[in-house]
Amino acid sequence: MLFSPALVRRWLQDDSVHFYDRLFTPLITVWYLLSQRLGQTHTLSQVLADAHFGGADALCPPGKRLSRQLKSFSTAAWSKARQRLPLTVLQRALAHSAKEIGSWATNTCWAGWNVLLLDGSTVRLRSVGDIPKNFPPHRNSHGVSYWCLMRVVVGFCLNTGLAVATSISACSVGEQTLSLQLLAQFGPKTLIVADRNFGIFFFAQAVVDASAQLLVRLTESRARKMARDQGLPWCRSLDRPFKWSASSKDRANPDSSHQTLEGRLLIVRVTRRGFRSQTLFLFTTLTDTELYSAQALLDLYGRRWQVELNLRFVKAQMELGVLECKSAAMAQKEWVAGLLAYNLIRSLMVASAAQAEISVWILSFSRTRELLNQWIKTQVASRRDAANQWESLLQLIGKCHQPTRRRPRPSEPRAKRFFKQDFVTLRGTRALARKKLRAQLKSKS
Repeated sequence: MLFSPALVRRWLQDDSVHFYDRLFTPLITVWYLLSQRLGQTHTLSQVLADAHFGGADALCPPGKRLSRQLKSFSTAAWSKARQRLPLTVLQRALAHSAKEIGSWATNTCWAGWNVLLLDGSTVRLRSVGDIPKNFPPHRNSHGVSYWCLMRVVVGFCLNTGLAVATSISACSVGEQTLSLQLLAQFGPKTLIVADRNFGIFFFAQAVVDASAQLLVRLTESRARKMARDQGLPWCRSLDRPFKWSASSKDRANPDSSHQTLEGRLLIVRVTRRGFRSQTLFLFTTLTDTELYSAQALLDLYGRRWQVELNLRFVKAQMELGVLECKSAAMAQKEWVAGLLAYNLIRSLMVASAAQAEISVWILSFSRTRELLNQWIKTQVASRRDAANQWESLLQLIGKCHQPTRRRPRPSEPRAKRFFKQDFVTLRGTRALARKKLRAQLKSKS
């Protein structure tokens, strides 16, 4: 068990929060937030049905069973329990799960560094409750959109795919500023790999101040300016020591030191058969050219694409791209709980890969999720031979390899074909649509 009742209680005490147990204890509340995201419908009634069938009886205190205590099919008790649980408990549970599950894997370091892939994304929310105030709608070409946007930044482990930490804010806060909240949670032997959106002096300065290392891509215009300021020759292949100092146009952190950042500026031409050649402009604080060659850094940055796949799993497979919440606080809890559920699936993949002595990246994420859901249902129904069923589950996951394609997949346009529906598209808010409908009915009468 990743989370014990005592551990969750300690997290609550650290935040000086008094959580009255009632029917749903803190541990059961955390578990059902994960279970709700793992399910198919993600509804409150689904959680209550599982509780009535004894799905959380094993997590209850001795002598108590939630299935016997529940007397109603109302979802009010579960809804209030979700609202009372602090967001910090879920955030600490996320960091704890990443640390514990990461210890199961082998060869988790790259050249002695814990590599974290950093990237951001957005989550859509409905314009209800206090959500528009905390996460305002974005503006499109036709004015203000109906959907509210919540910006998120996530740090993923390179070798396991686990979500280590996340930060949340409105879209008015940039990904670079939002990522600074995560730097304090990373250890001293951390190497951060990020794309060119993070290739600015402000972010690099914060990483160095946090005693971490950085490998980041730069835009061509920024790389040209940096090389010109240092008097470096501009060519297709370059690997030179570089001292990065803030210019008049660079944004610098006033609370950080104003010393120059010592590192290396790399210009590498990448050629792959069947793909267009491109030039990458990289900056790294790893100055030892013998330990960290240009080719090794290029190969490491090539693995940065895994963060895009991880975010796709989170938003598409875990269905976190659109959250059906009625408050901003609950939207944040749903996002962190969704990452906890994502880590639970990753934990099975890591354990299965370690048992079978294979790479975790050849296992199927979607098949692992399906097997986990089926195992949970079987475990609740049988209530015996948990150890044997767990070993069987890991063996099954170890056989769920991703398909090996003999031919490359054809390029597909990024477009969708929608089915024609009988209803017209809703424009504007539902309140305005209801007002127009009432006016139409009144005029007909």
